[in-house]
Amino acid sequence: MLRQPGPVSFEHLRDGIGVGVAEPRLSWVLPAGAGVQAGYEIELDRCGHVQRTGRIDSSDQVLVPWPGVPLASRERVTVRVRVWAGERPDEPSDWSPPGAVEAGLLAASDWLAVPVRADSLEIPDSDRRPVRVRRDFTLARRVARARLYITAHGLFEAEINGKRVGDDVLAPGWTVYHARLRYRTYDITDQLSEGANTIGAWLGDGWYRGRLGFNGGTRNIYGADLSLIAQLEVTHDDGTRTVIATDSSWVAAPGPVMASGLYEGEVFDARLDNPNWATPFAERTAGWAPVAVGTRDPRTLVAPQGPPVRCTQEVSPVAITRRPDGRYLLDFGQNLVGRLRITVDGPAGTAITLRHAEVLQDGELATRPLREARATDTYITAGDGPRSWQPRFTLHGFRYAEVTGWPGELNTDAVTALVHHTDMRRTGWFECSDDLINRLHENVVWSMRGNFVDIPTDCPARDERLGWTGDLQIFAPTASFLYDCAGMLDSWLTDVAIEQRPDGAVPWYVPVIPGGPLWTPIRPGAAWGDVVTVAPWVLYERFGDRELLRRQFPAGQAWVDLVARLAGPSLLWDTGFQLGDWLDPSAPPDDPAASRTDRYLVATAYFAWSARLLAWSAAELGDSGAAARYATLADDVARAFRRRYVLPSGRLTSDSPTAYCLALAFGLLVDPAQRQSAGDRLAALVLAEDARVATGFVGTPLICDALTDTGHLDVAYRLLKQTECPSWLYPVTRGATTIWERWDSLRPDGSLNPGGMTSFNHYAFGAVADWLHRVVGGIAPAAPGYRTIAYRPRPGGGITWANTRHETPYGTAALSWELTGDGMTARVTVPEGCAGMVELPGRERLTLGPGKHTVETPGRGHAALSGNHAHAEQRSGRDTPDRCSA
Repeated sequence: MLRQPGPVSFEHLRDGIGVGVAEPRLSWVLPAGAGVQAGYEIELDRCGHVQRTGRIDSSDQVLVPWPGVPLASRERVTVRVRVWAGERPDEPSDWSPPGAVEAGLLAASDWLAVPVRADSLEIPDSDRRPVRVRRDFTLARRVARARLYITAHGLFEAEINGKRVGDDVLAPGWTVYHARLRYRTYDITDQLSEGANTIGAWLGDGWYRGRLGFNGGTRNIYGADLSLIAQLEVTHDDGTRTVIATDSSWVAAPGPVMASGLYEGEVFDARLDNPNWATPFAERTAGWAPVAVGTRDPRTLVAPQGPPVRCTQEVSPVAITRRPDGRYLLDFGQNLVGRLRITVDGPAGTAITLRHAEVLQDGELATRPLREARATDTYITAGDGPRSWQPRFTLHGFRYAEVTGWPGELNTDAVTALVHHTDMRRTGWFECSDDLINRLHENVVWSMRGNFVDIPTDCPARDERLGWTGDLQIFAPTASFLYDCAGMLDSWLTDVAIEQRPDGAVPWYVPVIPGGPLWTPIRPGAAWGDVVTVAPWVLYERFGDRELLRRQFPAGQAWVDLVARLAGPSLLWDTGFQLGDWLDPSAPPDDPAASRTDRYLVATAYFAWSARLLAWSAAELGDSGAAARYATLADDVARAFRRRYVLPSGRLTSDSPTAYCLALAFGLLVDPAQRQSAGDRLAALVLAEDARVATGFVGTPLICDALTDTGHLDVAYRLLKQTECPSWLYPVTRGATTIWERWDSLRPDGSLNPGGMTSFNHYAFGAVADWLHRVVGGIAPAAPGYRTIAYRPRPGGGITWANTRHETPYGTAALSWELTGDGMTARVTVPEGCAGMVELPGRERLTLGPGKHTVETPGRGHAALSGNHAHAEQRSGRDTPDRCSA
């Protein structure tokens, strides 16, 4: 008998509690040896009432529709699956392990809770002291089941009977709060007991009312209140229910957190802390007063679509240096995002100050790149023995920390860096024979971790940390290989659509906050606005979620229709504000938009590309009319591009690498000779710069593919392996452990770039990792969700081996290749239920089924496979970029 499939999972969630849809889709992974699934049967167990679908003849196993009656609010169902596959397709497998899914509060009428806050609101523009709220209650019977549905205006951390609820941080995260406020569902059955109980919550400003944005920032963007919304529901052993919801019976008081802000840091006075404040036996000290009650439309309360932010790793300092004045400088050896946990004992009132920075300047913390982010935490000791402490409602970007006021000697056991980010499941790994490239890839991973903090942000150290749409647009392929980010990005794209203007304009960053003159009023901009066509398509390619594509299609359609109106009959988007090829290395530090590439060439190229993606999306969604209409538009815009920007000589009006990258990667040059001429010119431009990078945000993600696809793989490798500034490896040679915002954030002379934007943790230029995964590593999707996988490594640059692995929705895909004296040996893993198309240099394409395979090429030697002429092997011959299709 075939072994059991893996447990069923639900939507894009890591667990099934508190789902926000009544018909969650189901996925499972086939057991080893299954091959291709011929059929499946799903079992739903609703509190002992078992329903089975019977055999359904289908190979579908990812995001399969819910097979039964929709879930009711709070309903919990256990789900199992068995499959028919393998050598005995008439015999089912064993049943999978049970997976449980439980609905959250699906209807607005389910909510009894209302927002509660301290009765008096502090001065709106001051550093307001956060409060705690609490409620004592008695349960008359034993607890059979208990759930807490909770959210806040601001940030919250809940406790029940003195124990923390959950392990997520910065909850409920950042959404467009007026339209969507996430609540979380916690199983608190084991934290309650018959008799006296207490629930309490810490509250902090966070994104809701904290300072956000440029030039000093803005407070109270979403409101001035700091409120909790909580509904605790208990089912007793006799079936009766007790509900404790936030209402006027709760009390509030200032807590020991004196001040808190995402940019500023946190001040905590332990002398004011009673660790038992949220227990039934706590002393009722002065200061607790009845709460004020607010209002909130419960229709805006939504369940999460992805995982929360959590602490995912602990890092000890690699060096501690004591300064003559008693300060300590800590080096954690890795630029990260998180906060410090300290364990300290000192006289009451001792103030310990923790400052953070990404780099050093002249041996001290370099704080100029932080701009107006203080990034400073202060802990004031209680004097009652050793205590461990970490801030609750702030995060910092740092490698280095300075500690002032420490009593006695500071050792490595007393301080730990806690790494925080959205707790996505890691799905992608890459390594090769070049240690510098391995460090580059590791830097990409760390920058993604540090900037995927509930939303895809930028610059986690300074006073910004916004959801820039253009950054995610170019990084989405890399992100979706490294981590299962589908649920998180689906949520963020939902907010992008909400923030989209009525005319179709897409904001530069989402959620929208007040900004400087460049960003308000919101004006349409190429590459940034195109996130609504590019990101949904990439997520469909990588995760196979057609419903996500369907939900996001109207936003993409509104965007492309807007650009068509702006372009007019000429079909050239040649007016209005544009950022163009942002951060071209030739641009001066104070004008990062001053690229060598015509910004309107960039805009028109993206217009054609978005129209093409929209046509492909419409075809996948079964809308043949829209597919034909937007395909025609894409063709027409491409012709307009050629008329305006391609000279009779075949060169482009902007004779820059980015211009040729766009024309080639977006399929704007349909004549093969014209494409080859453009590729040759691009290679010549790269070599004229001695293979130093000469592209910005727009060109950098495309250049290696544009070179590879036109027969210049050797030039792509030279570009990749350049170590002089500007290049991908220059920061690595300078000790970088994350991707920098600028190619020269730290200049060769050791000075900081003088520009106002100088972050040392910014994932955008790390988009090259997608090329590493697909071309060097050799794994790419050839059908949505990797149902068919292309294994096509193209060695070069002296790299002699590479190992690449990706956890696809169907299971593990892996490719390990090595050059030998006899050619190449490749070890290929194809997931169950999938097909692999293997194309090695010197061999015809092979189609392989699920399982592990070894493929070898004829003996040709290293020079033929990885030398300067490796580009001649297996030329793609494509006139347009690869497209996944079902």
